[in-house]
Amino acid sequence: MDDPLIELQARLEEAAAELRSGQLEPEAALALIEECARLAALAAAEVDVRSRAALEPLPDLPGQLPLPAG
Repeated sequence: MDDPLIELQARLEEAAAELRSGQLEPEAALALIEECARLAALAAAEVDVRSRAALEPLPDLPGQLPLPAG
């Protein structure tokens, strides 16, 4: 997969399914919950990077003239 958000989503869905199965020992469930929190933080950081990039103005490219204000 090329998109980090899709990859993180898939990993979170797998973890959620594993937690729902009820077959994990308490310590393993806790470790998986901590992994979910880590993955969610990574996803939030990726969303933040993308939203900031969408809001930033494009750089001036060589040879381009600015548009007149007005």
